[in-house]
Amino acid sequence: MADRHRTELPASFVIGTATASYQIEGATTEDGRGASIWDTLALRPGAIADGSTGDVADDHYHRVGEDVALMADLGVDAYRFSIAWPRIQATGTGAPNQKGLDFYRRLAETLRESGITPWATLYHWDLPQTLEEQGGWLNRDTAYRFAEYSALTVEALGDVVDHWITLNEPWCSSFLGYASGVHAPGRQEGVLAAHAAHHLLLGHGLALPEIRRAAPEATVGTTLNLYSIRAATDSADDVDAARRIDGLGNRFFLDPVLRGSYPADVLDDLGDGEWFAENATPADLELISAPIDFMGINFYSRHTLRAGTPRDEASAYPGSEFVEFVDTGAAKTLMGWEIHPDGLVDVVEMVHDIAPELPIYITENGSAYADIVSEDGSVDDLERTDYLQKHLAACADAVERGLPLQGYFVWSLMDNWEWAWGYSRRFGIVHVDYDTQVRTPKTSAKWLAGYLGGPLGAGAAEGAPENAAAAAAG
Repeated sequence: MADRHRTELPASFVIGTATASYQIEGATTEDGRGASIWDTLALRPGAIADGSTGDVADDHYHRVGEDVALMADLGVDAYRFSIAWPRIQATGTGAPNQKGLDFYRRLAETLRESGITPWATLYHWDLPQTLEEQGGWLNRDTAYRFAEYSALTVEALGDVVDHWITLNEPWCSSFLGYASGVHAPGRQEGVLAAHAAHHLLLGHGLALPEIRRAAPEATVGTTLNLYSIRAATDSADDVDAARRIDGLGNRFFLDPVLRGSYPADVLDDLGDGEWFAENATPADLELISAPIDFMGINFYSRHTLRAGTPRDEASAYPGSEFVEFVDTGAAKTLMGWEIHPDGLVDVVEMVHDIAPELPIYITENGSAYADIVSEDGSVDDLERTDYLQKHLAACADAVERGLPLQGYFVWSLMDNWEWAWGYSRRFGIVHVDYDTQVRTPKTSAKWLAGYLGGPLGAGAAEGAPENAAAAAAG
């Protein structure tokens, strides 16, 4: 592929990087922070691949200045971070913890001083453990507690943060957390996970007016993880398999937010229409579908589906037990996720088809690889560099097609605690030595800095191989 440059994107196109609180902050018991569901799950034997916890992670809580300086060297426009709910309210209710608010104010002010726009996510999965013990997202009351927490946080920080995201990937919070159980809180409740999904979306809807009241000039949206979907063949069974996964993974969240209704075919697949008829009231759906200023999309891969045999393990897609995910032979990241940059355009089109005037941002996109640290400490991650090149090219393609894509955030700024994988998967464009906390920009970071014109990348974009993956193989 030909090398692409930022000049192919509009001057207003936002390019940033992203992280999440539990994955980087550490300091899990400092300054009044309470326990989250991830603190609890990390202590469960066998729950985390390497047996680790996020107790220290990247020690970002103590290294804000250093990490913002890294971003300034990259030349990014914006930084998407998340706020740890238990750092603001230790038990999920009550008066806000001033020391927690002070930390995020310090982060936001340091970003602004460096010319970097803060983008804050209010919920990136770290539910206070106390609320989980009261039912978690299966308890409707949690949605109201989330709205209260959102109001307190935006009231305190709305003068330094102009861009707010209510939820990050509610599909993961609900179906990985309450159906398959591989994410916190680690429960396997089958179709009841769909109830958790509704309560998450209700929390989004309840929080919207609170955020707008507290910060009238702010832009507010939410972030969904969306997948490009294909059927393996034109057979009726394979087409239906693709419909099921598209329904539960994409439309079950897009439709209530953008259309004000749940897709009837998905409720039929779940066999749960009666609960939704009684509990997902018109008033709920009016709140959930209230206008937003943008849609965030986290894009990582494409799914190709065919009809298969039932699986024994708890499914993250209840009601779709006869569906099989097909290996198409495409290149994969270390996560096993197939690489399809054109799928990024697919998911932008998916949202645009429903809400043609809605601005769209890719709020996460990135790749994990088995990075090798050279003797001199450098990390020449050519595969990740190639991945970034191709997905930024896909962004340019989307813009050229007239789609309202307005920004792209690289996942992730630096290596971190990767949820159920612990420290065994690295997504960062900056390498972190977890023993010393030394940060080292990888080749991908230098390439991105060159693309952006940041100080770190003097000449890097021009010097990047035309196809970094091919260069690595050669």
